[in-house]
Amino acid sequence: MYRNIKIVKINSDYCDYLRNFDNKVVYNAGNKHLRPFVGILFTINKCEYFAPLSSPKEKHKKLKNTIDLIKIKNGEYGVVNFNNMIPVTKQNYIEFNLKQIPNTKKEKSRLNLLRNQLRWLTSHKKDIYI
Repeated sequence: MYRNIKIVKINSDYCDYLRNFDNKVVYNAGNKHLRPFVGILFTINKCEYFAPLSSPKEKHKKLKNTIDLIKIKNGEYGVVNFNNMIPVTKQNYIEFNLKQIPNTKKEKSRLNLLRNQLRWLTSHKKDIYI
């Protein structure tokens, strides 16, 4: 059975903690509150995992889907970086509010991208849970 996929923000202190043990844990340079760790949350065998999302880049269209990276709508909406996946617990994330009203054009664009990413991922979740 496939569980729902959610867009979540990871607590940056938790990532800082994990980085003590694994230097490949995502790092967010600059102001962590302005650029939070955003990705998908999914469950496998009762364990929750976070895989970061990457915004669309031209290079994504040329990449191939692999076990550690899935293009979202052929790269048009970015990618899911499974190679940077981390285990999480409920204390380490909050669900991203995709219903919020954006204050700026940039926020509106980001929210639209996240909504499109979630819509595509939800409709293709059988491919994610392989």
